[in-house]
Amino acid sequence: MKSIFSEAFLRHAEYHAAWGTEQLEALGRALPAGGEWTADLDQQVYRAAGRTVRVGLLGTFDVTGRSWLWAWANPGLRGTPVVAASERVAAFGKRNSVPELRDAAVDLSGFDDPRWAAEALAFVAMGVLSAPGYIGQSAGSDTRVYFAPDDPQITLAPLDPIAMPGFLMTGQSLFSRSARQVVRGYFAHHGVRAETATDGTRARLPDGSTVLVTFDALGRIAGVNAEVRAS
Repeated sequence: MKSIFSEAFLRHAEYHAAWGTEQLEALGRALPAGGEWTADLDQQVYRAAGRTVRVGLLGTFDVTGRSWLWAWANPGLRGTPVVAASERVAAFGKRNSVPELRDAAVDLSGFDDPRWAAEALAFVAMGVLSAPGYIGQSAGSDTRVYFAPDDPQITLAPLDPIAMPGFLMTGQSLFSRSARQVVRGYFAHHGVRAETATDGTRARLPDGSTVLVTFDALGRIAGVNAEVRAS
């Protein structure tokens, strides 16, 4: 996959990769994709699958123009409550010098798959906001619109030690750059302190057990080994 994202963007993308994968799976259970949907931007609500959820608007992807526009930069919406989430993403981008999150528009025409790139922008925005997922829907033949849930009905996924290895492995495959950054971000999102050890990254989980994530010579995750605390 050809990528022209900046190094700063990719570094943050890796940080959110495993946690974001986990959270999107949880969102899929709470709000299944597919079917008809509607949104009321004035009321900041999204309706689908028989549910009404409060959301913020992240941005839109122009399929024909192969470009992304952050919601805060939309002339018809600028300054309205529904774009507040995208404003926070922009503020993060400015503080951390991430042009894709800071600038009003992002040209995605250089990607082999611009749709994938648009999803990556929404994915990283979700991580920056620690939002419980993101929602992407087609709004006509040439536009996709992206929302971030902001509703107590949609909760953050708890850390599941059994499912954790799968999310870490999937997370490292999304951008395929720094598995250590993926692991650091996953534990940080869950509020788990992780320490770099000579044999890998070690963390104590909320249930009292510890986990050791080891890496191979190429820096990829080699194993995720849990050590259960003796009762």
